[in-house]
Amino acid sequence: MNILAFGPNGSGKGTQGAIIKEKYNIAHIESGAIFRKNIGEGTELGLKAKEYIDKGDLVPDDITIPMILDRLKEDDCKNGWLLDGFPRNKVQAETLAKALKDEGMDLDYVLEIVLDREVAKLRIMGRRLCVNDNNHPNHIAFDAIKPVEKDGKLVCRVCGGDLITRPDDQDEEAINKRHNIYYDDTTGTMAAVNFFKNLEGTKVISVDGTPSIQEVSETIMKELP
Repeated sequence: MNILAFGPNGSGKGTQGAIIKEKYNIAHIESGAIFRKNIGEGTELGLKAKEYIDKGDLVPDDITIPMILDRLKEDDCKNGWLLDGFPRNKVQAETLAKALKDEGMDLDYVLEIVLDREVAKLRIMGRRLCVNDNNHPNHIAFDAIKPVEKDGKLVCRVCGGDLITRPDDQDEEAINKRHNIYYDDTTGTMAAVNFFKNLEGTKVISVDGTPSIQEVSETIMKELP
């Protein structure tokens, strides 16, 4: 089972991806990790990507998509995969769809977690990251996933690990910049979502990201085999 996951920053997409990975024994692949791995290992594609990144430029799709396809061919993807963080715009969606088809890779589901933009921003600014596992949900504004207090400080509610905040999570300008790309339904990520919604043979699962993690997960699981 191969899944493409969409959702704005703050929607809980990474958490739901981890739950799906555990239940279905498929690989949860985050696009940023693909870049880091290729650059760290000094692969040919990684070195090419680094040239663009070092200059502050976007890595072209003719480098990014081959890296993604190489990752999807690795052994841990034999049972299936969930790709998270790519494509980010309509052109990338069209290019990825063609590349998957050319490689004979089926795209079984497109998962879209729908969340109001202002709610998504509040979630980002209140989230705290566990140093042991970023997928341990901790948020200062939601009782169900509030960190716990230990020795006068807040720690991860799942494992008791230290919590940190990403600097860009507290930067409203940076958040707005990311969300401007995601919520753009003309050329941005929402345009990519809409492209897949109209792509014949692909089942789209759209779920409301507002309820609790468990409720969202249960809704998703009802749609998956």
